Amino acid sequence: MKVSPAIVWFRLDLRLADHPALHAALERGGPVLPVFIWAPEEEAPWVPGGASNWWLHHSLTALQAELAARGSRLILRRGPTVSTLQAVIKETGAGAVYWNRRYEPAVRRRDDVVRKTLQPAGVAFESFPAALLHEPNAIENKSGRPFQVFTPFWKACLNREAPVEPLPAPRHLPPPSNWPASVALEQLELLPKINWTAGMQAAWRPGAAGAAAALEQFLQHHLATYEEDRDRPALPGTSRLAPHLHFGEMTPRQVWHALRRFATAHQIPTAAWREGRFLTEIGWREFAHHLLYHFPHTPEQPLHPEFTRFPWVKDDVALRAWQRGRTGCPLVDAGMRELWTTGWMHNRVRMVVASFLVKNLRISWPAGAQWFWDTLVDADLANNTLGWQWTAGCGADAAPYFRVFNPVTQGEKFDPQGAYIRRWVPELAGLPDEWIHQPWAASPLELAAAKVRLGDTYPHLLVDLAASRKAALAAFQHLKS
Repeated sequence: MKVSPAIVWFRLDLRLADHPALHAALERGGPVLPVFIWAPEEEAPWVPGGASNWWLHHSLTALQAELAARGSRLILRRGPTVSTLQAVIKETGAGAVYWNRRYEPAVRRRDDVVRKTLQPAGVAFESFPAALLHEPNAIENKSGRPFQVFTPFWKACLNREAPVEPLPAPRHLPPPSNWPASVALEQLELLPKINWTAGMQAAWRPGAAGAAAALEQFLQHHLATYEEDRDRPALPGTSRLAPHLHFGEMTPRQVWHALRRFATAHQIPTAAWREGRFLTEIGWREFAHHLLYHFPHTPEQPLHPEFTRFPWVKDDVALRAWQRGRTGCPLVDAGMRELWTTGWMHNRVRMVVASFLVKNLRISWPAGAQWFWDTLVDADLANNTLGWQWTAGCGADAAPYFRVFNPVTQGEKFDPQGAYIRRWVPELAGLPDEWIHQPWAASPLELAAAKVRLGDTYPHLLVDLAASRKAALAAFQHLKS
């Protein structure tokens, strides 16, 4: 009996290995139709930003090549999603639609509409867990409630059975007798009309092959020193896997088992890698999705509602200076320029620039979250929300509001020779290490020797660090009272 085609609806799972929806379509036995539908407006208010779109374009290019090598192709369509799926089903006689789950609130609502549309039409459908080690609703505390503190959450995750082995990539995908129409990738208009992406092109290799290479590079060259180097922004001490994980070019399950195999080969004790800092970072990603799933209002509203009364300052001039890396605070400016150039920022510096915005400038955390969303290649709604609410002190497991990152002491501790500053703020490169993190404290002679003219070649400090910290703490005390 001839089996009707099955649609595999690709979303943020742009890979062929460890792909449960693709695996289910192959097991069904008929032709497989890989479909990607571009409908960004359906994810409002968090429509993907320019950096994300750049990555998506190149990741789709890589996926097209992977499929072609297996006798298949990627059908590209422009949304709306529901009517587009209906059209592909009608054109091909597809009898099933399979996809891997996402957890953003707008996407979950859209997926519910898809299910309700397919069911009365007699089209089989199924969604699969693929983006996380554990489904968000599978981890709960002793009271049956979602966790709001990371450490017990991750302990609960580690106490569960280890993830099963990842699914292999198929060698061949059975094609339909006739392929439905597909738009050209360029018609999705993901690339900017004015090319500002040279820095991203130099820094990244989107696609599953790039993800595998990044993981291998990290395990071979940086895992051993991760604990010491992970906070040093001038060093290549982190995995840089975040955008690959966000776009589903690699799964956490693949990372887990690659780490396990590497540890076994190098005689690293199980407890050391399971409880180590690197896997814990994967745990924070899990925690972020857990929170987004259970508290879907948090991308726009604080988890702790009392923070809706916090007296934020509206200062468009200061916000623009922060966005451009022109605050007069070297570590902050270096981070913001790295972000604009490469679409990425070192995590230690992310915490510093976020603290500077919400505590020294007292500009609201959603303004920072929106800028990161537009400019990060790894812009992920769950991670972005957790990170900004953590820094602002209004989210789960949040840093206490009275913890204010001092960008001078942070720079002196984690970039002691100023290598990171000198790379991204070259106008300060001539300053000695003593003053590279606080040029305003240097003498006129030292500034002149370094060819630094504050207010001219480099801006004056936007806000007094000590006074602004004091004002932020006073505002917090007022909120509590």
